Amino acid sequence: MNAGETRTRRRRGTRAASLAVAPLYAFALLFVVGPLVYMVILSFLRRAETWGVVRELTLENYAHILEPVYLKTFYESLKLASLTTLLVALLGYPFGYFMARLSRRWKQRVMLLLMIPFWTSSLIRLYGWIIVFRANGVLDRLLMALGVVQAPLKLLYTYTAVVAGMVYALVPFMIFSVYSSAEKLDWQLVEAARDLGATSFQAFLTISFRLTMPGLLSGVVLTFIPSMGLFFIADLLGGNKVVLVGNLIQEQLMKARNWPFAAALSVVLMILTSLMIGLYRRVSGVKDLEGLV
Repeated sequence: MNAGETRTRRRRGTRAASLAVAPLYAFALLFVVGPLVYMVILSFLRRAETWGVVRELTLENYAHILEPVYLKTFYESLKLASLTTLLVALLGYPFGYFMARLSRRWKQRVMLLLMIPFWTSSLIRLYGWIIVFRANGVLDRLLMALGVVQAPLKLLYTYTAVVAGMVYALVPFMIFSVYSSAEKLDWQLVEAARDLGATSFQAFLTISFRLTMPGLLSGVVLTFIPSMGLFFIADLLGGNKVVLVGNLIQEQLMKARNWPFAAALSVVLMILTSLMIGLYRRVSGVKDLEGLV
């Protein structure tokens, strides 16, 4: 086979590969890039008097975000996201770390138990929390039976209920991220540190924690970003008392019909997401999110 035939076969192989991936690129352009570009363009348009938008470029939508009422919403969302991420990390990191040390059979069992709740709609699972938190509900009856409280607690439609719902919904992402990172850990390094005189805590801090840091940071990203937009949790468990950026976007779309302003809010939220992912890559040195790939 001469060089010309080799080049011809390579060109044919390249063309065949390009044709094979062409539908994927077309799908990404049509359903991913297209909506994002449309949202960015819509955020610079003006709202019509009655319905729709006016094709006039303006920065008013982004200027409205700087108003105190909307800045407060972003602040409250960031505060709730930070608290949720902290609690999820405190619960999910030890779980994922020790899950990686289980035997193969128990790993499969625990992973199955973590996956089973995802087989049910998240809305149905949240309604279960309403039954738990409502007055004279499961939690109230249990606490009164144990003598911890004498009267029903008012937990439903409170900030505490929203935080509990957020933690419940997002803690599996932290567990899987940490587990994915801890499973790759070479435990012989920990044993070597112990042989050299390090205590269990010192070996964990200098070896295990550092090597599982990408998984922890990945879990932080996967927890912090969604917690700013899970408006249905705030609606169901907070009773409209806790307003997140996601609630604000929904209200502007469905009630106020102010699509350009909702698009501007979405663009700002997307920028915050991109900054979080960029910070994760810079700190961890890993391009992919642990637990997803």
